Amino acid sequence: MKLNELKPAAGSTKKVKRIGRGEASGKGGTSTKGNKGGQSRAGYKSKMAHEGGQMPIQRRVPKRGFKNPHRVEYKVFNLGTIDQLIEKYTLTEFSAEQLYINSLISQTDLVKILATGELKSKIAFKVNALSEKAKAAIEAAGGTVEILK
Repeated sequence: MKLNELKPAAGSTKKVKRIGRGEASGKGGTSTKGNKGGQSRAGYKSKMAHEGGQMPIQRRVPKRGFKNPHRVEYKVFNLGTIDQLIEKYTLTEFSAEQLYINSLISQTDLVKILATGELKSKIAFKVNALSEKAKAAIEAAGGTVEILK
């Protein structure tokens, strides 16, 4: 074997399609782009969601419901799970900062407490919202509640 006899394995390389190099190449004239029209021109770009004149899907499908732009989303914690979180993460107070430090919520999340379950530990709460039953249960367990704006 000599260096001048080296060549790639059979089928590993393909011949480049040379477009627009005269009629004799078989790919001259229209350069495999069909005849006339926008798609054969340079800089052609189809419009997003264009379906060739067919009614687009976003217009065919009926619209349903209402999306309230003023809805306030809360991260909800129940009293039953709060006891487990206090034990697991050794929380001294139940606040958004403490929850963020322990990667339980993201920095912009609002926290709400609901009354499902039972609270056994005495702890201070600094939250954005809570239910009346949850407030009564926290105070009955000896905890304090501060509602943040």
